[in-house]
Amino acid sequence: MEDHILRIIILGIISWATAFQLLRMFLPKRSFEFCNRLVSTVHATLAFTLASLSVEDWTCPVCPPASKPSPSQMQALAVSLSYLIYDLICCQFDKRVTIDNTIHHLVSIVGIGAGLAYGKCGSELIAALCITELSSPFLHLRELLKELGHGGTDLSLVADILFAAVFSFARMGFGPCLTWVTLTANNPLVIKAMAVGLQLVSAYWFYKIARMMNYKLTKRVASKNLVCTKKLN
Repeated sequence: MEDHILRIIILGIISWATAFQLLRMFLPKRSFEFCNRLVSTVHATLAFTLASLSVEDWTCPVCPPASKPSPSQMQALAVSLSYLIYDLICCQFDKRVTIDNTIHHLVSIVGIGAGLAYGKCGSELIAALCITELSSPFLHLRELLKELGHGGTDLSLVADILFAAVFSFARMGFGPCLTWVTLTANNPLVIKAMAVGLQLVSAYWFYKIARMMNYKLTKRVASKNLVCTKKLN
């Protein structure tokens, strides 16, 4: 891995941690998770923007496969790698530590780190970054709304639907195709393994999201039917 990329990663970890501490300082009434999700939202927006700008050919975003990352792609990957390392450490101090989220972080860190270390899989990793971060702002929005007192409202339901739709479209629509491209290209074994791991985690989350949306929509319909019944009586 090149020295300037290592410097970006180290500076990035320090920057994300500093941003989190500043938010904790200026928002003392907000929870640990709330401040961390604000940092995560900034990263998701920045990561998707940098990744999109580094795509070399939008007619074939994953071309050429197993290629060396361009300078702009390496910078985008380094910024996200620094965030993932920060967030993995930060989440261990939160009250809610989930195994699936930890696995997701580890898989992503190893995958991006291997791509930068081997100097391969640039196009695939950038495409993966776009796919995974596309739904992240909606994920954080729904949790932020809960702490702001809008949980259970129509606005919260809209945020849930947007997150479920974008996640399903990106992760389950394009995700399997990207995994296949990564597996069939001349990529290192560790990157292929991480690609499969990330898709498995995405499939597990898709299952959980589908159950969540089924429950919420069913509950909302039942609630509206109860209100209509009371009005008729």
